[in-house]
Amino acid sequence: MIFLGIRGSLSPISPIRISTAYFCDNSFLNKLGLNPNFTLLRSYIESKKKDNQYVTLMDDKKALAMVRKNLGISYANNLFERNIASDPHREISKMNVVIIIMESMSAAKTEIGGNKNNLTPFLDSLSTKGFYFKNAYSSGIHTYNGIYSTLFSYPALFKQHPLRDSNTAKHKSIFSTLKNNDYSTIYFTTHDGFYDNIEGFLKGNDCQKVVTVADYPEKEVKTAFGVPDDFMFRYSIPVLNNLFKKNKPFIATLMTTSDHGPYFIPEYFKPNAKEISMKATQYADYSLKKMMNLASKQKWFDNTLFVFIADHGGALDQNYDLPLSYNHVPMLFYAPKIIKNPQTFSKMSLQIDAYPTIMGLLNIPYKNTTLGIDLLRENRPYSFFNGDDKYGVIDQNWFLMVREDKSSYLYKYQSKDPKDYSKKYPDIVNKMNDYAKSNLQSYQYFLKNNSKI
Repeated sequence: MIFLGIRGSLSPISPIRISTAYFCDNSFLNKLGLNPNFTLLRSYIESKKKDNQYVTLMDDKKALAMVRKNLGISYANNLFERNIASDPHREISKMNVVIIIMESMSAAKTEIGGNKNNLTPFLDSLSTKGFYFKNAYSSGIHTYNGIYSTLFSYPALFKQHPLRDSNTAKHKSIFSTLKNNDYSTIYFTTHDGFYDNIEGFLKGNDCQKVVTVADYPEKEVKTAFGVPDDFMFRYSIPVLNNLFKKNKPFIATLMTTSDHGPYFIPEYFKPNAKEISMKATQYADYSLKKMMNLASKQKWFDNTLFVFIADHGGALDQNYDLPLSYNHVPMLFYAPKIIKNPQTFSKMSLQIDAYPTIMGLLNIPYKNTTLGIDLLRENRPYSFFNGDDKYGVIDQNWFLMVREDKSSYLYKYQSKDPKDYSKKYPDIVNKMNDYAKSNLQSYQYFLKNNSKI
C-alpha cells in the first residue's frame, strides 16, 4: 500500500507525475497545486542526470551563426525568429488541421518506400493525392521525440527527454500559434496522460484538451497502451464535431499506438500477413482508412488539412549501426478539396518542418522561432537525426554517421554499400557534420536559455 501510494497510479506503464496536478492550459493556475520544495528538488535531480548534461558539439556562437545563415537570418533578433508573411497571391485560410502521428510507421513499411508485402495499401493510395515527401526523417527514435519535433519543430538531442519537465518556460508550438489565431486545440492519445508526461507538457503549452484513456469506456481498453487505434479515431469524430459547432477552426493531433507491442488485433479485423508485427501494421493502416472514411462524411472535412507523419520508424534494416529505417518516415499533407495538384517531393525533409509547412499551407502570417522550414518555400541541404548515442546526416547520395566519441563514417547508402568513405572524402564529412552539429548545438543553447529569451 505504501508503494502504491508513492507511485500514485495503478497504470502499468507510468506513475503519477508533476503534470498530474495540471487541469487546464493556464500555466500559472496549474502550478498553484504544486509543492515548490518538491518541484525544486525534482528539477535539481533531473539536471544532474547524465542524459541531461549540456551537450557541447561545437562553440555556441559559431553554431548559432551557421544556423542563422542557413535560415537566411541577417538581422539581430531572438535566436531563430523570422517574420513569415502570407503570400499576397493567396487568401489566408482558417481551415482545420488534423495531424495524425503514426506509431512506428517507417517508410520501409510502405509500398512507396519499397515494401512489397502490401502492409499499407490505404496510406500508399493517399500518398498520390497530396504533397508527399519521400525523403523525410524523424528527429529521434522515441515517441516523445516525434511528438515534440512535430508539434514544436525542434530536433532530438541524444537521450534528452524534451517532455519530461512541465515546469519549464513555455515552448511555442503549433498549438500556441494557432490558438493565437482563434483555433481550438486538442490532442488525442490511446493511453493515460502520464506516459512520457504528455498531458502535463501539452497543457502547459497551449493544448486546451488532452483526451486520454480516462475519457474512454473502460470496456474498450484492451492493453497497457489503452484503446485500439480505430476506437480512438471513432471516438474523436463526435468530439471534433462539437469543436466545429463552436464556429471556429480547430487543430487536433491524434497519436496512434497499435503498431507498437504488446500488439492487439481486434477480432473484426482480418489481416493476411503471417507475422504479428506485420499484422499490426496492416491494422494500423486499416484504422487510418476508418478514420478518413468517417471524417469524409463530416461537415468540416472539405475545409481540413490532414497531416500524416510517423513518430519514428523501426529497425527494419541492419545495413548500418544507425538503421535508416528507424528515422526514414512518411510525411504527407492531404486536403483533397484544397490541394489540386498532388506532388511527390524528393527534397530532404525533416519532421521539424511539419509545423512551418502547415503554416505555409494555411498562409497565416506568424513568427517562426524554430529550426524548421516551410518545405514548399524553402530547401535544406541535408536531413539530420539522432539515435541515443549517435547522430546521422543524409542527402541524396551520402549518409554520415557520427558516434558519441566523435568518430565518423561516410556511406553510399543508396547502394547499401558498407564501405566507409570518410577518409577519402573529408570535405563532404566536414560539411555534413557541421550542418548537423550547428543545428543540434543551437537547439541545446535554446533549451538552456529559453527562460531568459
